[in-house]
Amino acid sequence: MNPDNHPCFNVRAHKSFGRVHLPVAPRCNVQCRFCNRKFDCVNESRPGVASGILTPGRAMTYLEKVLAGRKNIAVVGIAGPGDPFANPDETLDTLRRVREAYPEMILCTATNGLNLAPYVDDLAALSVSHVTVTVNAVDPDVGAGIYAWVRHEKRVLRAEKGTEVLLAHQTAAIEKLKACGITVKVNSIIIPGINDDHIPAVAEYVAALGVDILNCVPYYPNRGSAFEDLAEPSPEMVDQVRKAAGKHVRQMRHCTRCRADAAGLLGEAPDRGLMETLKACERLPETPTSRMPSVGRTRVAVASMEGVLVNQHLGEASRLLIYGKKNGTVTLIEARETPPRGGGFERWAQLAKSLSDCGTLLVSGIGETPRQTLSESGLDVLEIEGLIDDAVRAVFEGENIKHLVKHNMSACGAGCRGTGMGCG
Repeated sequence: MNPDNHPCFNVRAHKSFGRVHLPVAPRCNVQCRFCNRKFDCVNESRPGVASGILTPGRAMTYLEKVLAGRKNIAVVGIAGPGDPFANPDETLDTLRRVREAYPEMILCTATNGLNLAPYVDDLAALSVSHVTVTVNAVDPDVGAGIYAWVRHEKRVLRAEKGTEVLLAHQTAAIEKLKACGITVKVNSIIIPGINDDHIPAVAEYVAALGVDILNCVPYYPNRGSAFEDLAEPSPEMVDQVRKAAGKHVRQMRHCTRCRADAAGLLGEAPDRGLMETLKACERLPETPTSRMPSVGRTRVAVASMEGVLVNQHLGEASRLLIYGKKNGTVTLIEARETPPRGGGFERWAQLAKSLSDCGTLLVSGIGETPRQTLSESGLDVLEIEGLIDDAVRAVFEGENIKHLVKHNMSACGAGCRGTGMGCG
């Protein structure tokens, strides 16, 4: 394992040594205004995009297939498509498996840094040698224009407060990484009119923390994001920002804005064959579609119109049926009211809090905002159709319920037959 062979950290290595990102981390704990994560977009090459989501076990099957066809892979990384440490169990499990199976492989992660510090010792124990932390602002006023919200310790923080908390945790994480001897790269997204003239201050700040390299990444317009109409920075702007930031810390200039499932050399076009392989691995019967509720989440919530079938869109459910085990038998515990319609994001944040004892939510349809909010809170959200008794029992027993999973998704991301009036 030669750390100098990491193509993102060493410009001399990027034409000879490749990397593979394993997309095992779907949830994110920060909402950037420039980000609209889509998991299946073969024509885009940017962070936050992947062809599928893998469990740690399926990721190892996929990695084996990648390495069989790509002999120049020197690095295995986890970069999303959410944040690795909003999914710490999946991230660390995957890294452990890779280290055991391929002891000479370079391991790395890329994160927003919010929940990184508690896991730095684990990374060091696994000989993870390279970590990238994205720092877009060191001034809360600037950060408030970049981040819509930050979720920390089950609280949703907005604007300046969220940025303050994020920066404090990024700082602590970087300091801990450097104390462990881990090479640190900071990514800063150049967003015209938002932080382009602020990035030199970011560079000065992170240089004082001892980071090894700074990557000033040009913003990429993402359809559906708050910044979708914002123009990409010009090459002249990018060059000026890098020159100014370069006065404080060494610059990376060969970044190709890698996908969360990137494989091969930097700059290579996405390999459609590997994308299909990834999708095939995602479908492998390695683990059941349903999951036992996680520790502390011992119940299952169900959206139902009459109490017999899973047949209601979450946005139109005024109550959810809560199931649990009593004396070893799965039974209905209570009917729990949902927050009133019209609250937007706050409605789903409140619902996430009220379902903190539930590990799984069964619905017939769900919008993208509630799906993301509830998933990031730790809920396993499944869109299915069928008898409640069969579905709930299967979840508790860890059985496969793939035959119940809906496939007729609508444009909003849900298999919705409702009016759509309750999605806000």
